[in-house]
Amino acid sequence: QLQLVESGGGLVQPGGSLRLSCAASGATLDYYAIGWFRQAPGKEREGVSCISSSDGSTDYADSVKGRFTISRDNAKNTVYLQMNSLKPEDTAVYYCAADKTPRLCVRAEYDYWGQGTQVTVSS
Repeated sequence: QLQLVESGGGLVQPGGSLRLSCAASGATLDYYAIGWFRQAPGKEREGVSCISSSDGSTDYADSVKGRFTISRDNAKNTVYLQMNSLKPEDTAVYYCAADKTPRLCVRAEYDYWGQGTQVTVSS
């Protein structure tokens, strides 16, 4: 059974950076599409970024393009989300999710979820 654990969240000033990690256990991530999602208080969960298993292609929400970068290290069974130029509106709980599929990550049906990590962007 795949388990996902996020880490790397915290409090950062506007303009700062954080790197989130999504570490997997119980299975290898090689065959999984991985998505990062976030949910701010009072708002619906939204997709932030994803990376496909088949070709490593990536996708980003318009709100984070050019600022966030998703990557995967299959040797470490970990997916990362590098977040730069953070804004207060990036404040949310960030979750990673996985789907064992060769489909492009934007078409994945994510059924494994981590517990989330809080990101707060504030001065």
